[in-house]
Amino acid sequence: MSQHDLYLLAIAVIVILAVVFAIARLRVHPFPALVTGALALGLLAGAAPDQVLKSFRLGFGETLANVGVLLALGAMFGELLASSGGAERVSSALLKVGGTRAIPWTMCAVSMILGLPLFFEAGVVLMMPIILNVGASLAKNPAGLKGNPYLLAGLPVFAGISVLHALVPPHPGPMVAIDAMKADLGMTLILGLLMSIPIAVVAGPLYTLWIAPRAASAPPADLVGRLTRRDDRFRSPGIAVTILTILFPILLMLGKAAVDLALPPGHPLRVLFEFVGNPIVALLLAVILATFTFGFFIGKDTRAVGKLLGDALPPISAIMLIIGAGGALKQTLIDVGLGAVIAQASQLVHLSPLLLGWFTAVILRLATGSATVAIVTASGLMAATVTVNPGLNPSLMALSIGSGSLFFSHINDAGFWLVKEYMGMNLPNMFKTWSVLETIIAVMGLFLCLGLSLVI
Repeated sequence: MSQHDLYLLAIAVIVILAVVFAIARLRVHPFPALVTGALALGLLAGAAPDQVLKSFRLGFGETLANVGVLLALGAMFGELLASSGGAERVSSALLKVGGTRAIPWTMCAVSMILGLPLFFEAGVVLMMPIILNVGASLAKNPAGLKGNPYLLAGLPVFAGISVLHALVPPHPGPMVAIDAMKADLGMTLILGLLMSIPIAVVAGPLYTLWIAPRAASAPPADLVGRLTRRDDRFRSPGIAVTILTILFPILLMLGKAAVDLALPPGHPLRVLFEFVGNPIVALLLAVILATFTFGFFIGKDTRAVGKLLGDALPPISAIMLIIGAGGALKQTLIDVGLGAVIAQASQLVHLSPLLLGWFTAVILRLATGSATVAIVTASGLMAATVTVNPGLNPSLMALSIGSGSLFFSHINDAGFWLVKEYMGMNLPNMFKTWSVLETIIAVMGLFLCLGLSLVI
């Protein structure tokens, strides 16, 4: 590595540690801390001021255009669901399935079923009303479960969605890796599903039951109040209507995944589902449907529904700004060339192909904060390795890279801030819950890939 590369690495480490120190020790609000860190990183790395601002605008804007819009639509959907009493109905049903003691297992199973077609961010915003309702119920009646009730309800959900997002096509990460490795889609899907179950069990319920008594979570009171209360002036929707409304955006995204696999590009049905199955469009259509099923059909007028939609946004405005600033820091890390430096350095390490692909994705994930960037870059670098190693299974290579792309999510990851602000955790608690959970998934994924390589 050149002297400039080492300088770039040092600057990135110093800036990230400074942001963590400012937030954790000095109690600086995450938004100005992340904005300052992103701008300082670009300037210290030697980028021109106009390029630094361009990177900031690009990262902030793209993150809000994707995660921010999903968060806003999800908040509206959650507000309608909660005020109608639908979230309370679903949480009560989940508490009855297997009993209170089985909640971590039930929540993980539900998240994996619902998460098959969902992007991570979409899965989180759709599940939050249910997580907060179940957490509030556990707080009142723990029934032998030890630990923070919101962690007991939430961490298994995050684990289930994360595992599927990294290992199971047609999620975007695995699809990129499959294409680069020229792997068989069907085999990768089967192997990914087989791997995801034991990983989700360990990273989800088992780790949750251990860490929940040792960590704290206090979701914002106004958010909990909004998503756990119902308006008694109106009748509640039936459980069937509630579940069908929740499943509506999921079915649209699942339809997109199905036609992407079954129909050729340009087919009219595929074009239709590529639009309506996009997470933003699917959630928008779900909000429109919810205005009827959770609004007009149970006796609310346009004024009441409009007020609910408007009231949903203020509680999540700070979360959106923090996520956008995290996206700006991520983009700046990429634009100053840190990803390229890491990618080149990883090629100097002599390891087995599966371990090298995983290790490359890990370093890129830590440096840039983006699982997608880690998968795309690592897959491009490792594509040639598959062609010169005829005994190497391309599907396992794709899954190894996908696993590494989740390693230790921290402050340069927009998903980190999404979970942190929704769950109301400080940085130390985030690192020992969310960051460790992601690391368990990454490490178990690697070992399962290595184990399967001995028998496939």
